[in-house]
Amino acid sequence: MFSVLAELNQNILTSVNGLAGHWPILDRLGIFFAEYLQYVLGLLLLAVIVFSKERTKRLFMAAAAVLAALLARFAVKGLILMFYSNPRPYAGNFSARQLVSTPGEDFQSFPSGHALFFFAAATAIYCYDKKLGMVFYTAAILISFARIFVGVHWPSDILAGAILGIITGLLTYKAAKFLKK
Repeated sequence: MFSVLAELNQNILTSVNGLAGHWPILDRLGIFFAEYLQYVLGLLLLAVIVFSKERTKRLFMAAAAVLAALLARFAVKGLILMFYSNPRPYAGNFSARQLVSTPGEDFQSFPSGHALFFFAAATAIYCYDKKLGMVFYTAAILISFARIFVGVHWPSDILAGAILGIITGLLTYKAAKFLKK
């Protein structure tokens, strides 16, 4: 069973990352999604707060999203890394085309910190505002898929990060809702 999942993981990576390095426009798009879309999301969240008529409600939403994202990225991933490390696709036996750098993180692939962070934030935002949450979920999917495309994550890293991020976002939302009472 494990070998079937490992083979599926490698086959998906080969298919997605195999597209890298052939079309410069696709490479640039993948790099943008993997590395820079996160800053656009930060600006979008800031704009939602600044230009909202319900500034207090939006500020609370943003605080819950940021808290969820930080808990997911640092507490959840940190806890997992205490017990398990996995080499990135370019650092292990598999030679992926690496389009972005990950200095000092060659063995910190599982789970994806980007997927953890952005799915946790998207989930918290979705709990407050469905439309804005869908924008953030779409961005989280693009960022996560791009991390496979640029060769720094296995599909299983992304899947685990997304699931754990969603759980962290839901728990943070429920805790914030409870504390607000």
